[in-house]
Amino acid sequence: MIRKKKLYVRPRKLYIKSRISEENKLLEKYGLKNKREVWKTLAKINYFRSRAKDLAKAPQEEQQVLFKKLSHLGLKTQSIAEVLALKIEDLLERRLPTVVFKNKLATTPQQGRQMVVHKKVLINGKVINIPSYIVSLDEESTITIKQKKAKPKAAPAPQPESAPEAEIVVEGGQA
Repeated sequence: MIRKKKLYVRPRKLYIKSRISEENKLLEKYGLKNKREVWKTLAKINYFRSRAKDLAKAPQEEQQVLFKKLSHLGLKTQSIAEVLALKIEDLLERRLPTVVFKNKLATTPQQGRQMVVHKKVLINGKVINIPSYIVSLDEESTITIKQKKAKPKAAPAPQPESAPEAEIVVEGGQA
């Protein structure tokens, strides 16, 4: 079995107050569970940046493939400079709980995350329960909330007609 590699890189210096406060603001604003989610998103942004750097001297057609992919995700980029200028907030805005909150299906990003985890959010009629799911522009209009099914009230069970009570015989012959 092949072991999966980590999808993020921890900060080199753990206790830098400015970085910690920025991460805490992101956690609160986007309803994230822990700092690891911030680091994973940052790793994705760094991946897009490195792809853009590699494609800087490539033909325009190859660059358009990257731009098309990012625009499909909802990141408005038309040049290498715009890809290099991407912020972590740009990608966090495209996560499913944030989009649910922005579409007024939840009152807070935290509630949006809870709805996603509890399998209450549908995209194209399919349940998505992954909070880190990046919503494309095509899918954004198809997000719905699962409706509760009303259970039909069962009619009260008919009472059996009163049966004669059986005598209980106790050892010793006395009832």
